[in-house]
Amino acid sequence: MRYKIDPTTGLPMAETSPGMLGATVLLSLVIGIVLLYVGKRGKQMWIVVWSIGLIICSVAYLVWHYLRYIKSDVG
Repeated sequence: MRYKIDPTTGLPMAETSPGMLGATVLLSLVIGIVLLYVGKRGKQMWIVVWSIGLIICSVAYLVWHYLRYIKSDVG
């Protein structure tokens, strides 16, 4: 498989649509909620801690993405 190489950095270029990234974050949010439930039910503190971190990061990204979308829509 061949990749386009960015001439400024020398690294492969990756193109991701904002919709696909948003869908991935929504899926991560759902997984985080499920893992939180499973971790609490199974009394596994590490799963609870990691799932809370995943939920916080997912919500923070979705809020940032939504606010950026509104700002670009208005201006």
